[in-house]
Amino acid sequence: MNKAFVKESSEENDDDLDAAQPAMPPGTKNYITPPGYRRMRDELLHLIDEARPEVVKLVSWAASNGDRSENGDYIYGKRRLREIDRRIRFLTKRLDLAEVVDSSRQENIDQVFFGATVEYSTEDGEAHTVTIVGVDEVDLDRGHVSWISPVARALLKAKIGDQVTLYTPVGQEPIEVLDVTYPPPDEGG
Repeated sequence: MNKAFVKESSEENDDDLDAAQPAMPPGTKNYITPPGYRRMRDELLHLIDEARPEVVKLVSWAASNGDRSENGDYIYGKRRLREIDRRIRFLTKRLDLAEVVDSSRQENIDQVFFGATVEYSTEDGEAHTVTIVGVDEVDLDRGHVSWISPVARALLKAKIGDQVTLYTPVGQEPIEVLDVTYPPPDEGG
């Protein structure tokens, strides 16, 4: 098989894959909680110190076996190395732009700011709880929503007892803030 076809089909466009990552709105800061920052930093260090050297060793071994065009270990290893390098670049950029916000130091604890856990009720009386976190920390299963999400934008700066308007694709929905809490100072995430 012609090497031009192998190379063309095995390499992916970095821009396409970076676009799949959570986007930061232009001109905004990358707010992040201390536990989120630690998780991203730990992942970056793991990739640099452990995962990448293992794959480099595998690729080096596979390359020494001769013909690389049909060498599965070599082809897979090079692909995995590109994925790791792409993730390292992404994490490095995000951590460089990160502004860590320690919400445990929030003094106005009855008002919603970044890092708050907010309990609110919808018009039909259904209660929901969300924690407002950075775009890289979103985990809907745990109720962690981005500070740029519609629900967070509706809740930010509201106080306990306030009724605010949530803008959804199906229209406006009034929601009431029932409770606001912030993490204790030493919470690890």
